[in-house]
Amino acid sequence: MDDPKEGVKLEDNDHRRLGQELDLFTFSDLVGAGLPLWTPRGTILRQELDNFVQEMRDEYGFQAVTIPHITKSDLYKKSGHWTKFSDDLFHIVSREKHEFAMKPMNCPHHTQIYASRPRSYRELPIRYRETTMNYRDEQTGELNGLLRARSFTQDDAHVFCREEDILQEVLNIWSVIERFYKNLGFDLSLRFSRRDPATPEAYAGTNEMWERAEAELQKAIDKKGVKASDGTGDAAFYGPKLDFVANDSLGREWQVATIQLDFAQPEGLDLTYTNSQDENQRPVMIHCAIMGSIERFLAVYIEHTGGKFPVWLAPEQVRVATLNDTKEVVKLAREVVAKAKELGVRATLDDSNESVGKKIRDAEVMKVPYTVVVGTKELENNQVAPRVRSDLPKLEPESFKIDDFLEKIAQDAKNRR
Repeated sequence: MDDPKEGVKLEDNDHRRLGQELDLFTFSDLVGAGLPLWTPRGTILRQELDNFVQEMRDEYGFQAVTIPHITKSDLYKKSGHWTKFSDDLFHIVSREKHEFAMKPMNCPHHTQIYASRPRSYRELPIRYRETTMNYRDEQTGELNGLLRARSFTQDDAHVFCREEDILQEVLNIWSVIERFYKNLGFDLSLRFSRRDPATPEAYAGTNEMWERAEAELQKAIDKKGVKASDGTGDAAFYGPKLDFVANDSLGREWQVATIQLDFAQPEGLDLTYTNSQDENQRPVMIHCAIMGSIERFLAVYIEHTGGKFPVWLAPEQVRVATLNDTKEVVKLAREVVAKAKELGVRATLDDSNESVGKKIRDAEVMKVPYTVVVGTKELENNQVAPRVRSDLPKLEPESFKIDDFLEKIAQDAKNRR
């Protein structure tokens, strides 16, 4: 299949092929289909992306929480997920015959942290965040690399707030989404996903709840002054949502981030707070994922970039290759790598017996942003002329003192360039 925009064959950018070639992730028949295993290089990608998301969330007062990976069936029966998703769950029966399930989502667990003690309106909004793995019993024929897997990781968050706080909380999350996807080179469009009024039995909550929830999200759309496509019928079973759609370099659209407004679960799980009149009142719950499934997002992003990640995100930012194996040259190369690591730069050393041409080609295959060749010349003048990956801007000047070059890379990574 050819790309209509660039003439690139889509299979050339297939994330499954690139994941193997770039040593990012693998699958094992012994572990099972749809259960990806992440290498050190791939784990760096996941962690750097998640750190970016969480740093922005923390600017708005989100706090980290941690939940178990299984739950009694009672929780999902009360939240409504058992009826809706029972066939998608991995069911577990304990030796005492108690019924559990592997969690396919996190929101019911987070409600129980909120419900663990009485809450006052003075505490709200309460904002929880957690990056955690979930599990769904997908059928084998539906599995597709990282795009659809049985284990996947959500950069999940939930806000519990008063109704009058909804607009500002939604706008805060929207800001994080815009900053994240702009940095990674995606253009976004918006879909307003609402319930289908022809099938009210498919949704939790009352008509009045849905009308209020949809009106609140419409306020956010109006405040941002953007156009949203009609997503009637695409709402979550518990509430309407804003779905952000990314346009990739291959001319495809992907639903990525989402903001979901939920009046139903606080009702079903009896969540309350004490208002200023000392009366019990329901909080509103906002669900927000920036990447959604990290696995699925990385499938999209690997194909979007062809595996050429920006410097800040690249698992290997600098590769140092020796021109010869003299003691002095190898010593300098090792010093360069050590200095890079001190500055937080991800650098590796290639001091193999291969030719320098082969070393450079190997770095190109792994799509390393910068390759530094160290030989007698570099030993004499303490300067390097880094080779720059073809998609990156040329360096000015082309030659640097070693420390100056490494400090530049460290600063670019810190600024997420």
